[in-house]
Amino acid sequence: MNVKPLGDKVLVKRAEARDRTESGLYLPESAKDKPREGEVMATGAGLLNKETGDYMPFSIKKGDRVLFTSYAGTEVKIDGTEYLIMTEDDILGIID
Repeated sequence: MNVKPLGDKVLVKRAEARDRTESGLYLPESAKDKPREGEVMATGAGLLNKETGDYMPFSIKKGDRVLFTSYAGTEVKIDGTEYLIMTEDDILGIID
């Protein structure tokens, strides 16, 4: 199934949660935090400029790794894979 976000929305696939600490200890499921980073899978047309009627382009693109806020977006499940649909305002930065 292909999903194309509308307007200023972005489809992000959240990164996998870590199963070990940096020192090598394994974490139980209850202790794992949901990562606040992911990969941009698709973008909408952009934010509509009401004065000109044109869409303003995104500062991110498909394939970018991004950081986002803890409570960003809406979780959706597509073909068994979980994604987040959020606005570009929820994205804090791009990871190089």
